[in-house]
Amino acid sequence: MITGDSGFLKEKLKECGYKFTGQRSAILEALIQCTGQHVSTEELFNMVKVKHPEIGLATVYRTMILLDKLGLVHKLDFDDGFSRYELVKPNEDHRHHHLICSSCGSVSEVEEDLLDSLEEQILKKNGFLVKDHRVQFYGLCRNCRG
Repeated sequence: MITGDSGFLKEKLKECGYKFTGQRSAILEALIQCTGQHVSTEELFNMVKVKHPEIGLATVYRTMILLDKLGLVHKLDFDDGFSRYELVKPNEDHRHHHLICSSCGSVSEVEEDLLDSLEEQILKKNGFLVKDHRVQFYGLCRNCRG
């Protein structure tokens, strides 16, 4: 079962009128184990089926769609043909930026919000309040450059 700081996931599901089923619990546990990673639905399914062989791939897909709709996960597209997911951090007001290596495909994160000053300029000049943004930088990682 879900423990510790991750209890907010269970509560959010219940707040929004969704049941916290054993299948959803297993999928959330797999997601929690992948904290800090960017996992595909298929990767989650392969993790979940080890302990819960009764859970089908379609259930994992539907659950991920629901968690994305509820804002509990971020759906990511790194132009590799797969949708990937990461858990939303409860105190995160913006998504973090990603560095994607065009050679090996590795993905790393930039935790600092590099666009704060740009968002302030947009608000002053256009009267538009930026609530979120997605930024991905493509290039060569340290290993591929070496």
